Amino acid sequence: MTKAELSDAARAAILADPQAVLEDDTLLAALISADEAARGPNVIDLRGIAMQRMADRLDRLEDTHRSVIAAAYDSITGTRQVHRAVLGLLEAGSFSGFLDDLSGPVREGLRVDALRLVLESPEGDGDGHGLDSLNHVLQVVPESFVHGYMGSEEPVVLRPLPDGVEALYAVPPGALSSEACLRLNLGAGRLPAMLTMAAADPTHFTPQHGTDLMEFFAQVLERVLQHWLRQA
Repeated sequence: MTKAELSDAARAAILADPQAVLEDDTLLAALISADEAARGPNVIDLRGIAMQRMADRLDRLEDTHRSVIAAAYDSITGTRQVHRAVLGLLEAGSFSGFLDDLSGPVREGLRVDALRLVLESPEGDGDGHGLDSLNHVLQVVPESFVHGYMGSEEPVVLRPLPDGVEALYAVPPGALSSEACLRLNLGAGRLPAMLTMAAADPTHFTPQHGTDLMEFFAQVLERVLQHWLRQA
């Protein structure tokens, strides 16, 4: 194919659908660059500069638009997950059934790889009046464990999984990467408690994420636990 034939074919394609040229960002950028090269370095095209700046702004606006949509979608998805988890907490007919739901459907609904309900006991580690034998998700720990583990007075802590805490989840080092710790107030006269959730995905829980949904979930869990403790 000769150069003239190629030019004729290109011309025919453009004339057949000129709008396609205007909608092709790569083609337009190439045409503008070719035009600038033909004029030489001593000619400044203010219109071209303005167009380039507008194109850059449009790209940034599109990126922002996509980010906003993604954030909104994540928020809706997270809300639905927490709502389903709350319904799961309320469905149990016994404390052991509640623990089974917590370690099964609730954990799966929240899309976490490991979950532990941690209760402090005056008797110390491993002796919670038989409670810790009900389900592996329940861990009985010494007094002040919750404060030391969370390392903060905040009701919710989202963070990379600290080194050395894999024993709590009974997993090998490196199996989990991020963690959410929810402080639980079980009422006057009762020691603090905590719900911990961990994921293999390092971005599942980060300090940059909002905590409103997690705080709501913790408040529901507090009330459910208080109910079962009153029944004990």
